[in-house]
Amino acid sequence: MNIKDTLTYGDIAEIPALLEKFSARSGALKKLALRSKDKAVYLVGRGSSGTATLFAKYIWEAYAGTITNFIHPHSIFEARKPLNFKGQSVWAFSQSGRSQDITACLEKLVKWGARGVAVTNEADLKNNPLARLAGRHILLSHSKEVPVAATKSFELQLWAVLWTAQTWSRCFSPKDFKDTIAAARAAISDDYGGEELLKKIKNAPMLGFVGRGPYNAVAEDSALKFREMAKSHALGYSAAEFLHGPVGAYTAKDLVFLFTPADKLPEDILKVKKALDERGTPYEVVRPGRLKFPFSCVTVDIRMKMLALRLALSKGLNPDNPKGLNKVTQTF
Repeated sequence: MNIKDTLTYGDIAEIPALLEKFSARSGALKKLALRSKDKAVYLVGRGSSGTATLFAKYIWEAYAGTITNFIHPHSIFEARKPLNFKGQSVWAFSQSGRSQDITACLEKLVKWGARGVAVTNEADLKNNPLARLAGRHILLSHSKEVPVAATKSFELQLWAVLWTAQTWSRCFSPKDFKDTIAAARAAISDDYGGEELLKKIKNAPMLGFVGRGPYNAVAEDSALKFREMAKSHALGYSAAEFLHGPVGAYTAKDLVFLFTPADKLPEDILKVKKALDERGTPYEVVRPGRLKFPFSCVTVDIRMKMLALRLALSKGLNPDNPKGLNKVTQTF
């Protein structure tokens, strides 16, 4: 199968143009990007959308002065007494807008006084119960979802997070967004690591992806895409969490990807590198390129998705039909 004949490649190839289109509509965030009076938000999501909320926490707290809390639906469903969410803003991330548990969770929170914001990639409100419930809808794009592992929609969620931070605090420059779009185009055509890296990955029984801050979210979603597309035993970690036990499972046969926000490795990634050296575990340092941090997260994530796609094809797998994956996963 030729890589450009896959639905997954088509989904990834759309990303730069969709980022540009979202940027053109970003002015709408002034009315849609709600925070509480004390500059706080609550986030809820599952799967890749849940990982996007992790990215949001790092960006909004570090750059936009916004306290960002996570909601776990189970605790909301099991709450024996109503929780006071009056005046609080709850952002619900769901690419399809049809995740039943996320919708049910937001419904309960709205009854308890919360104001909802839906972040989805479904423009048709008839097919988007989450957006109808929230009443405020941040639409990622008008490009329909296809039944493959989340690629364009995840990048658009990261993009929406960055634009929201910009809306709240003017923490970035217009050039940062423009440069990222150009770099995204280059990342799609970049044969990252070549055949040599592919061979290392195929020979590794277990893959690890380790990042800090926003790159923690990239690590988590990269591992998910390697599991979904290529059936790899892959796990994502923050640098600190990796050193608190998981590092002990990695051997000289495995491979760990280390994400760094700059060419000079930060102290916590250096600690991971040292621990891997001591164990004799091979690693690949994934550098950010010329883009400013945290915008480099977008292009590094695209490279990892393309690498997972190449790996799947090299294994003779169909990346467009990963076993066990549904575009709308019902967990409720």
